Amino acid sequence: MEVEETFVLVSGLICEPSRARMLWQLLDGRALTARELCIAADVSTTSASNHLSRLLAADLVKAETQGRHRYFSFSNAEVAYVVEALAHLANNRSTTTHNNEKPVAGIKYCRTCYDHLAGYVGVEMAEAMRKKSYLKKAVKSYTVTQNGWQWFSKFDISKNDFINTRRPLTRQCLDWSERRPHLAGLLGAVLLNKMLERKWFKKVQSSRELVITSKGKQELYEWLDITL
Repeated sequence: MEVEETFVLVSGLICEPSRARMLWQLLDGRALTARELCIAADVSTTSASNHLSRLLAADLVKAETQGRHRYFSFSNAEVAYVVEALAHLANNRSTTTHNNEKPVAGIKYCRTCYDHLAGYVGVEMAEAMRKKSYLKKAVKSYTVTQNGWQWFSKFDISKNDFINTRRPLTRQCLDWSERRPHLAGLLGAVLLNKMLERKWFKKVQSSRELVITSKGKQELYEWLDITL
């Protein structure tokens, strides 16, 4: 199939309103049932099934069966990046928080983007790591410096952990609410898990929002000179 035809097909699948709502729900990284996605998209069970079948056929989502239920999630991280990029494009058309204004709370302040940290806090962390030369900007990604690997070792993250991995190590994911990049890729996902294990953040039930704890604020200040 020609690239143009594939683009038209995939963009049409993603941007249909009901399917777009389903994909938006999957952006928090959880696998959801057809029933949950049906409610999110406000469509009938039959309609939801048809939409999901088309997304499956296009390899935009995958399904896993556990017991009586099938759970749907993104087929790969690239789909999540596309959805986040579309959110950024949509946000450019509306009134948003300026970069010099800190959001008070909610998903614009701190949230998950698929499996990594996003929002104001995620962007501030990526920028702080860049300023300290732990990360260097490359084309659509970051290069981790030697000092950077030493810093990541505080989380028990080693360069050797990522040998022979297929997923890109880092990625600059353009944050839809901040319009600046945050750290994505496999390193971003592992880092978020480590920070959750250290109780720097708490998840909000049924939401992508994360709440930063007092321990998280203190250690982010000590480790990255970030005041939150």
